Amino acid sequence: MRTLSYRHGNDLELDTVIELYRASTLGERRPAENRQVMRAMIENANLTITAWDGERLVGIARSLTDYAYVAYLADLAVHVDYQRKGIGRELVERTRECLAPTCAMVLLAAPLANDYYPKLGFEPNPRAWMLAPRVDP
Repeated sequence: MRTLSYRHGNDLELDTVIELYRASTLGERRPAENRQVMRAMIENANLTITAWDGERLVGIARSLTDYAYVAYLADLAVHVDYQRKGIGRELVERTRECLAPTCAMVLLAAPLANDYYPKLGFEPNPRAWMLAPRVDP
């Protein structure tokens, strides 16, 4: 593994992003087969931080935020070959650096990641609610 670099922005090649989602297992819970939805997910996120090993995308933090009060960390994905190297933690920290100190970060954890987020300082919130989509993406 070379020295990792981190980038800010959502101008990303769709196939590269889909490949990362699949390689991180997050693709199992995202509509990786629906290119239109995946493209919209990337293009409409207003805070995206990525991790790169050379020209290989190895991590992404995709958020929706007002930058002042709340940021919804919609996706945190790290390629399985790069997990447990601090990349997820760094993506979260770099995301927080883009936010005002008054801004909270919220997320819905994937089942396998439920024990991961407390290690980053996240606290569970029993008041989270969700409306299911009207149709499957």
